[in-house]
Amino acid sequence: MDIKNKLKQISGSWYFLIFILLIYLLLSVFKPILFSSSLNFFYNILLKIIPVFILIFTLMALTNYFITPKFVMKHLKEKGIKKWFFVIVGGILSSGPIYMWYPLLADLRDKGLNYGLIACFLYNRAIKIPLIPLAIIYFEWKYIIILTFVMIFFSIVQGILINKLMEVKK
Repeated sequence: MDIKNKLKQISGSWYFLIFILLIYLLLSVFKPILFSSSLNFFYNILLKIIPVFILIFTLMALTNYFITPKFVMKHLKEKGIKKWFFVIVGGILSSGPIYMWYPLLADLRDKGLNYGLIACFLYNRAIKIPLIPLAIIYFEWKYIIILTFVMIFFSIVQGILINKLMEVKK
């Protein structure tokens, strides 16, 4: 295999990484103070977010282990506020591309899940636990907590409104 074919197989993300490393190498040679400042900033951020990432990884591993499809179906059959709570938590914990959830949600709708609960689930997908530490660094924890509760509250409002609108449509 010649060198051109090998270069074609390299992903664009590797080129980006190499480019960034070259920038840092040049920075360390020509502007060592800026380089050390940048490295210090990176180190400080890393120290802040690593414990949170470990906690998040542990929580995600536990939820993936304990929350099975059987568990989900059991809790979606419940009545009242428990079902709403479960849908909210499910939306927050869900991961992956949204289009992968559509077939499952359509199947759950066919089994009796109403449109309001589906809307609530989709609304809460915007709350991403792995992104919270970074958001806290940029916006502070009070803002993120308030934003999260507002999003959860309005997901319920949106779900109730959609249920009412779907009743009118029938």
